[in-house]
Amino acid sequence: MTMHILDAPQKALAFLVAQAALIEPTVYETRYQDIQYPALIPVDISAPEWINSVTYFSMDGVGKADWFSGKAQDVSHVELTREKFETTVAMAAIGYRYDLDELGKAQLLGMDLSADKANLARRVAEEKIEQVAFAGDTAKGFTGLVNATTPTATTAPADGTGSATTFASKDPDKILRDINAQLTGIASGTLGRDMADTLLLPYTVLLDLSTRRLDTVSPTTVLDWIERNNIYTRSSGQPLTVRGMFSFLDTAGAGSTKRMVAYRRSPEVVKLHMPMPFRFLPAWQAGPMLFEVPGIFRLGGVDIRRPKSVRYLDGI
Repeated sequence: MTMHILDAPQKALAFLVAQAALIEPTVYETRYQDIQYPALIPVDISAPEWINSVTYFSMDGVGKADWFSGKAQDVSHVELTREKFETTVAMAAIGYRYDLDELGKAQLLGMDLSADKANLARRVAEEKIEQVAFAGDTAKGFTGLVNATTPTATTAPADGTGSATTFASKDPDKILRDINAQLTGIASGTLGRDMADTLLLPYTVLLDLSTRRLDTVSPTTVLDWIERNNIYTRSSGQPLTVRGMFSFLDTAGAGSTKRMVAYRRSPEVVKLHMPMPFRFLPAWQAGPMLFEVPGIFRLGGVDIRRPKSVRYLDGI
């Protein structure tokens, strides 16, 4: 009996290691529908896992090809301007644990451990990454996609009901005008090289547009009409991606107003540096009767490589 009691922690740890090997692959494959950064921000995992910082360049260029004679020597050249930035890479951790009593009972009953704790740990990690990707982290000096300092930020025209700037106070024509102004602003700022293909709106604004009909007779909503008639779709034949976001955009604008983000969703324009995606480390005995499975990940801030291809509209 004494030998069995003394041997219990080792058996419990071996049991947890075996169970973790079964649980973790399914946890890694889980996709959380309300975690939006993987679909909206290109993620770069190419840097070495333990790198201290990532250096990147914000680039802009000008140039014009012209007619040329075979005997001439004055070839036109492009001019490229590059501004250097560096973002630190920080590590975050979240894990799960069991006590000896939990593991002993599971062994006695021949039960597998559920994936609930591991799933929750990864879910919490994804929520942290989501926060950094969109809103940054002031403690680490990170900015996110919705609050960076380099994109152009303007305020919506104050020509709604009562001279308001909000979409809720405007008719569909004015809302489409405001949206198209941001899409064409990117095209103009990049001399036609880029046009925004993605629009992020506060969830309440998206809800209003998706439920407000053009008139009392038509079943077409304002959002339907915008999706068909925005300048990006009309020019490219491709659908404009429109997504609603909880919390991140509600006070991101000047004066804590609601903000709309228009951008081209491409790694040439924006990316999130994540040298080490979330992973679980081996289980270990953290105390006489406590066993832990730590999880870690390392990431930096959002790199907006072409600030002219991202625009903010505040006061919507």
